[in-house]
Amino acid sequence: MPTFLTGILWHMVGAASAASFYAPIGKVKKWSWETTWAVAGFFSWILLPIGVSLFLLPDFRAFYASIDSGVLLRVALFGAMWGVGNVSYGLTMRHLGMSLGIGVAIGVTLIIGTLIPPLIHGQAAILFQTRGGLLTMAGVLVALLGVGITSYAGHQKEVLLRGAPREFNLKFGLFLAVLCGIFSSGFSFAIDAAKPMETAALALGVNKLYAALPSYVFIMGGGAVINMSYCFIRLAFVKRISLREDLAQTGGTIVKNGCLAATGGIMWYLQFFFYAWGAANIPQNLSYVNWMLHMSGYVLCGGIVGLALGEWIGVGGRPVRLLWLGMFTIIVAANLVGLGLGLAP
Repeated sequence: MPTFLTGILWHMVGAASAASFYAPIGKVKKWSWETTWAVAGFFSWILLPIGVSLFLLPDFRAFYASIDSGVLLRVALFGAMWGVGNVSYGLTMRHLGMSLGIGVAIGVTLIIGTLIPPLIHGQAAILFQTRGGLLTMAGVLVALLGVGITSYAGHQKEVLLRGAPREFNLKFGLFLAVLCGIFSSGFSFAIDAAKPMETAALALGVNKLYAALPSYVFIMGGGAVINMSYCFIRLAFVKRISLREDLAQTGGTIVKNGCLAATGGIMWYLQFFFYAWGAANIPQNLSYVNWMLHMSGYVLCGGIVGLALGEWIGVGGRPVRLLWLGMFTIIVAANLVGLGLGLAP
């Protein structure tokens, strides 16, 4: 199998993990969302990135000390940018609804996170002046169309099953979704800024499949600062939620909730673990397609997971047909990207 096809496959594995991570978190009972999110985040943004890097690197401290401080700062700040997008995600869902909010936010982050890094690096010629580049760009546009169709189908499902969100506000919701998409693309920018860290890991003999993982300590660390601060500020000052009350549950409830939240956090981390595997198999001069493959795969796998969990039962035929059309469109987009990569110089 050509390496770029292997890369697409691993991106889909990571996207499947991203699409499924909230399933165990959604089963947490008698805990506030903030406590659940903080426990999940401890595993996904702190424990696993550090633990994996400790395992991979011969000298953990010496490795990061060897990286230019400007690189570390940029990577952490882009990670914090992603963290702001992650926090605004909830507000987007409140005012626009789950499916429509996700669709707009992911559509924006797909375009910005895919196109800005190569344009910054002066790779516009590869994007628009080669046959392979044009095919991959066509794949990006078709993926955006597929995300739009799938999200509209999800919006129709929400309206039919639950009605519009109580705080539905189209203009404000779209504004928040666009902001969420822009800030969420910070993760793509962070991965791009962390290339010197990946090069340093390769120089130490780290396998190319794992070479990007040490950078996650700073990428996810930057995001963790924003997310954890948000959670603990709310736990401290919002009267209707309390960390003390959450931890006052019975021992069995605490263990069960902790395990469910940890499982969700691990699954969230695994999306970018396999993202690194996928990116390692994509030609470096076309690395911009990694973000597009991940985000469109996230929407595709989210639709499949929703069908498997019975979330579309009772909505009628038209929304389900739209969902299948959207998912098929995303599959076509992935194939166009594959063809473009196959023709890449």
